Amino acid sequence: MRKKVTVIGGGNVGANTAQKIAAKELADVVLVDVVEGVPQGKGLDMLESAPVEGYDVRITGTNGYEETADSDIIVITAGFPRKPGMSRDDLLLANYDVVKSATEQAVKKSPNAILILVTNPLDAMCWTALKTSGFPRERVIGMAGVLDTARFRTFIAEELNVSFENVTAMVLGGHGDTMVPLVRFTNVSGIPLDQLTDQATIDRLVQRTRDGGAEIVKYLKTGSAYYAPAASAVEMVESILKDKKKVLPCAVYLQGEYGINNLFVGVPVKLGAKGVEKIYEVSLSGDEKLALKKSADAVQELVDVLQQKVQ
Repeated sequence: MRKKVTVIGGGNVGANTAQKIAAKELADVVLVDVVEGVPQGKGLDMLESAPVEGYDVRITGTNGYEETADSDIIVITAGFPRKPGMSRDDLLLANYDVVKSATEQAVKKSPNAILILVTNPLDAMCWTALKTSGFPRERVIGMAGVLDTARFRTFIAEELNVSFENVTAMVLGGHGDTMVPLVRFTNVSGIPLDQLTDQATIDRLVQRTRDGGAEIVKYLKTGSAYYAPAASAVEMVESILKDKKKVLPCAVYLQGEYGINNLFVGVPVKLGAKGVEKIYEVSLSGDEKLALKKSADAVQELVDVLQQKVQ
C-alpha cells in the first residue's frame, strides 16, 4: 500500500512541501486549496516534473477533501501569511477559523492520520487542531523547533565559517519572539559554542534566530519564508513515514512535562510511525527554566484568547 500525504494550503509553503515530498518519493500527495484552479495547476505542474526529476508518485490537486481520504499524514499550511510589521500573534483569530475548518474536513476523511501544523501562530494553531480533531496528543504535532533550530545552525555556521552539518543545536519554547535557543547544548562537532566565540556574538546569534522569520518578511515585503519551513515539515514527514525515530524539537501538547500543562510548546521528541513516540525532558538550568516558562506564558495568552472565542 502506497503512503498518502495531504497538504492543505497551496501557497508557497504548501506547494514546496508537496514538491519535496514527491521529490523524495515519500508518498503520493494530495494538494488542497480553496482557490479554484491553484492546487490543480500546481499539482499538474509537479506531476509533469516527474519524468525529468525521476520520481514516481501521484500528485493530485483539489478544492475538496474526497481525494484526501485515508491519508497517513495531513500537513496544514493554510492561512494568512505575515506581512511587514505584523507579528505571528496578529494572525491568531484569522487563522483560527482557517485551521478549524481544514481540520474538521480532513479528519472526517482520515480519522487515523497524523496532523502536522505549520500555520502561524503555530502553538495556538496546534491547540486548535487538537481540540477540533479530538485526536490523542501523539498525533498532533507542530513544526517550529525544526525550523528555528535550522536557522540557529545556519547563523552559527556562517559566523564560524564551518559546515552546516557539523553544527548541533536545539531551540525550545513557543514559535515566536520568546523561543529559547539552548546555547549550553549547542556545539560544533562536539566543541561547545562558548569555546568557539564570545558571549556578545552568541547573544547576537540568539537574537537573530528569534527574529529569523521577521528578517525574511522584511526582505520579501509581501510574504514570509517558505523554503526552510517546507524543508522542516518534510523532515518530520519523512521521520514518521519511514519510522526513522529522529529526535527533533517539535511543538507537542505537554501534560506536566517541564512543569507545563495543557499547552503546545516546543521540546525534543522522538518521531516515528505512531507520531510522537517519546518526549525528552532535558535538565534545564534556572535561567533556561525561566525562559521556557516565559515562552509558555506567551502561548497561554493566545490560547486564552481562543478559549474566549470558542465560548
